[in-house]
Amino acid sequence: MTGYLAQVSARRPLVTMGIWGALGLIALALNVIFLDSATTTELRVGAESHKAAALLEDRLRGPAPQREVVVVRSESLTVDDAAFRKKVESVHGKIVALGREKVTSAFHYYQTNDLSLVSDDRKSTLMSLIVTGDFEKSVENVVDILAVVREANAENGFEVLMVGFASIAHETNELSTSDLEQGERIGIPVALLILLVLFGTVVAAFIPIGLAIACIGIALGATAVIGQVWELAFFVTLMITMIGLAVGIDYSLFIISRFRDELNRGLATREAVARAGDTAGRTVLFSGLIVVVALCGMLIVPFSFFQSLGLGAILVVLIALAAALTLLPAMLALLGPRINRLPVPFAGRVKTVSSEMPGKSFWEFSTRVTTRFPLISIIAIGAPMVAAAVFYFQIVTGLNGVDTLPEGTQTREAFFAVEEDFSLGLTNPTEVVVSGDLASPPVQEAIERLQAMLADHEALEVAPAPAVNPSGDVALLAIAIPGAPRSQEAVDIVTTIREEYVPAAFTDVAATVWVGGETAASADVSSIVSTYTPFVFTFVLGSSFLVLLLVFRSIVIPVKAVALNLLSVGTTYGLMVIVFQKGVATDLLGFQHAEVIDAWIPLFLFSILFGLSMDYHVFLLSRIRERYDQTGDNTEAVAFGLRASAKLITGAAFIMVAVFGAFASGETLINQQVGFGLAVAIFLDATLIRSVLVPASMKLLGQRNWYLPSWLSWLPDVRVEPVEERTTRA
Repeated sequence: MTGYLAQVSARRPLVTMGIWGALGLIALALNVIFLDSATTTELRVGAESHKAAALLEDRLRGPAPQREVVVVRSESLTVDDAAFRKKVESVHGKIVALGREKVTSAFHYYQTNDLSLVSDDRKSTLMSLIVTGDFEKSVENVVDILAVVREANAENGFEVLMVGFASIAHETNELSTSDLEQGERIGIPVALLILLVLFGTVVAAFIPIGLAIACIGIALGATAVIGQVWELAFFVTLMITMIGLAVGIDYSLFIISRFRDELNRGLATREAVARAGDTAGRTVLFSGLIVVVALCGMLIVPFSFFQSLGLGAILVVLIALAAALTLLPAMLALLGPRINRLPVPFAGRVKTVSSEMPGKSFWEFSTRVTTRFPLISIIAIGAPMVAAAVFYFQIVTGLNGVDTLPEGTQTREAFFAVEEDFSLGLTNPTEVVVSGDLASPPVQEAIERLQAMLADHEALEVAPAPAVNPSGDVALLAIAIPGAPRSQEAVDIVTTIREEYVPAAFTDVAATVWVGGETAASADVSSIVSTYTPFVFTFVLGSSFLVLLLVFRSIVIPVKAVALNLLSVGTTYGLMVIVFQKGVATDLLGFQHAEVIDAWIPLFLFSILFGLSMDYHVFLLSRIRERYDQTGDNTEAVAFGLRASAKLITGAAFIMVAVFGAFASGETLINQQVGFGLAVAIFLDATLIRSVLVPASMKLLGQRNWYLPSWLSWLPDVRVEPVEERTTRA
């Protein structure tokens, strides 16, 4: 099929390129019109916290108000000083002057005399705001309010800061956009440099970059449309860019290398295109399908953020596959031998043919050592990886919040100011929602019992009385939990309320109780991830095993592939714990120290890495299997496959490492953790796993690598290498 697609595209190159050009223009228009409205930074979890919010919105207060707090501080003055009051009233006046289309309400201590708005030392006070609109609208409206706050912060020796969901979302958006741009600025030039070294010509090097950028643009256009009916997390744009650059360049690299190889063998342009499509194109197709299968595991988790990332990655991989199998052959058919134009001085021109022949090269030396001492090679590489993977068992997961934003970020500084002088729980309460007949004595007694239990908890501040809706069937009890809303301490308190206090208070009572709020949502995320992790692992591992079983017609190959991939992922997890949690080399690498790894990241990395690492596994094993079917000699096939593919696999991996590493250089902790995890895993996978452990284990197993039980002989033969190569003995 891939050979046929290549032939058709090569026969009508202008038509093929015209179709893709039209898709690109349509995608560009969709991005301009719809992309901004297609994504959100709001955390949506289909669990208890979501049910609590929905109940409050439907039957008590309507949409949740978008609260913000402005903190005004002075080192020398107190709220009793006239200058302090003048400052607060000035800031308040400028904010109110923005109009009700920006700010629904705003009040301060001098209006209410509410002592809870004043710190114990009376040198700090809070101003409470309700930003107009729903969450998305409030993120837009908060920009003007932040401008007022920033201006006031630079005046008269006062510190004026602001924090809340909308302001945090706005600054997170800005930081993510900055990280995305920085990743592109660094990743693309480095990838281009590696391609120049690999190909040795400017023309060949620029094609993968251009193809990847086109795929990203089209995937973003598709995302803009999907986001109109299914709200997607803002991080999806970063995911599409990061994965799109990685796989778009890699898939092109494999096919262009094979095309140039066939030209060097003397084939005509169209024949070389067809041959590349029938060989490297088949490998790319199977590799891409395995990536997509692995990514589908992310869609199992009922968490919109996780599903958004999975959907974005799947979209860009499928588009990159389609482009590599149709658009790229059309471009190669037009270029022909001109793809070798503009040679790079000192880089030379890489000829895949020569890499397939024994000679004096690093990879020839590496192959000889690995296959001569396979057991020693496995121990020397495997033991340190296992030792690093052991640190995974010390991982602490949670959700990093505003306190982990980069130093100097306005909302981060405001968070610490509020937390130092007040409690952020006052402005971001946990909400216990009771649904039932509130006039019923058992329900009233249960609410009183719960209030008493909460009041006995020394860390909690509980509202004196619950808010009740007019129909008397929904009550809201607000609880202030100290510390960061997403901190493990706060999550533990919510878990205690849910699992101990509520059941004890409402035993045998005809009422339903939900616990909501940001802290509860964080607890839900951790619970959902831990619940669905076994399902995702089972799906990804099982699906990958079955695909590899069909592709290589061996039961040993998929078992070994699954084991080695788990080793690679486990080592990556361990290194993340060492670097981020334990703080080893964080300053050297420019990363933030973190108390926790975001709960969704390990499962996310597993799905992504398992798919991407299979790219190299399929590419290497397809060359080995191709040679084995020709010669029947396992040892020679392993050596040939490693010589023929190691340089290309390593170059492709370095491109991915450059792309992911560029995004890891961003300011946000999430990007650092994700980028680091992806870069390290790909590096380990392409160098230690594919270049040492795979060939060494295949040497040890010998002919048993290709063992297929007789009771599985009915399986269809869908191996990667073309039929004619499998039936020709060298």
